[in-house]
Amino acid sequence: MRLRKIAALSLAAAMTASLTACSSGGSDAPTATTAGAAQGETKKEEAAPTSAPTAETTAPAQKVKMTVSVWDNASSPQFQAMADAFMEKHPEVEVELIDTQADEYDNKLTVMLAGGDSDPDVIMVKNAETQVTMKNKNQILDLTDYIARDGLDLSIYGGAAEQLQMDGRQYTLPFRRDWYVLYYNKDLFDAAGVEYPSDDMTWDEFEALAKEMTTGEGGAKVYGSHNHTWMALVSNWAVQDGKNTLMNEDYSFLKPYYEQALRMQDEGTVQSYANLKTGSIHYTSVFEQQQCAMLPMGSWFIATLIQDQKDGKVNFNWGVTKIPHPEGVEAGATVGAVTPIAVNAKTDVPDQAWEFVKFVTSEEGAEILADNSVFPAISTPAVVEKLSSIENFPEDGKTALEVTSFAFDRPLDAKMAAVRKVIEEEHDLIMIGEEDVDTGIANMNQRAAEAKQD
Repeated sequence: MRLRKIAALSLAAAMTASLTACSSGGSDAPTATTAGAAQGETKKEEAAPTSAPTAETTAPAQKVKMTVSVWDNASSPQFQAMADAFMEKHPEVEVELIDTQADEYDNKLTVMLAGGDSDPDVIMVKNAETQVTMKNKNQILDLTDYIARDGLDLSIYGGAAEQLQMDGRQYTLPFRRDWYVLYYNKDLFDAAGVEYPSDDMTWDEFEALAKEMTTGEGGAKVYGSHNHTWMALVSNWAVQDGKNTLMNEDYSFLKPYYEQALRMQDEGTVQSYANLKTGSIHYTSVFEQQQCAMLPMGSWFIATLIQDQKDGKVNFNWGVTKIPHPEGVEAGATVGAVTPIAVNAKTDVPDQAWEFVKFVTSEEGAEILADNSVFPAISTPAVVEKLSSIENFPEDGKTALEVTSFAFDRPLDAKMAAVRKVIEEEHDLIMIGEEDVDTGIANMNQRAAEAKQD
């Protein structure tokens, strides 16, 4: 246990007692002691002072130190902004960020947690599926009782919190959320005399619009849309209605979306998948060099376009609207991923760690994220207003920020990584024409079933 935390345990205990007394949870509400004990941790006790200190001998109370694991902090100001705001509300706590490069984050976190140390107290979960492993290893705290005690309304996360649950318990809360939207080049649409994409458009209508916006030949060709090489640019639309997931036993629900992707490729309304793969062509260059009129992509691309516009890399007018949807599904239904946040099961300041988690996933925390051009898990009118007020954000793009339902692009499952690998391999073969759709899906069914058994 760290020295500063040891010196502050008296203060932490007093805070815990006060918090429990004011809670509506009664004797069942979690405390610093019971939360640690629930994970098999024995807390050290401090001896109480024999007499109250006088005014002359009273030393300044040391702050409770709490650590939070993050990645790429220098280029991600939202983490420090959150820490600063929390410390302003809780001056008795000092938040220290443990920073790691993004591509090394998961490996470093695995090592830290395997050592059984109390650091980090709070864990930003970069890849949501890793919480399954952490939960199975008893490395993260069950937050369910805290949530019940404090009366948190999980509906504010638009269904994302429930999709993070494991065995009916809540081990994480959604911190950030990114979802798919449709980007388009306003100048190309204006030149063609075609109306901008609607915020209520089916995938069939999108395909027809892409065909209409395809012009030119050779190096001067402008494609109606662009399908990046990620499997998600096919599978996402198949799970958008929330009826299926990539852990299904039968992947035939993907067939209409593969057929559409191949049809658009054959008709020349999107670039060849094989050419994109062999040329390592990124969607950013395709859209920014005005080689396509539309681009289905994640909400994170908004910040890229805004920054590149400031830097002079983007010199055309662009817009963003809701992603197209399957027939019979409400406009605003989308798919994406969340960044969850958890508490280390070995933390020696569980109550303070919970308060931090509760704060950064609250509406107040969401507005701080929005102030830093990051899409929070909560989408309130205030958040939408802040995001749409960012300099160079398209004036008519606010509807893209209004989500009616949110499906995870891949579910939380310990076998998801293995299943995803085989599906991606079959995806490549289908898209380059080495397998027809039916054969590819049959192989997915067989190989995914095997991966689930390993």
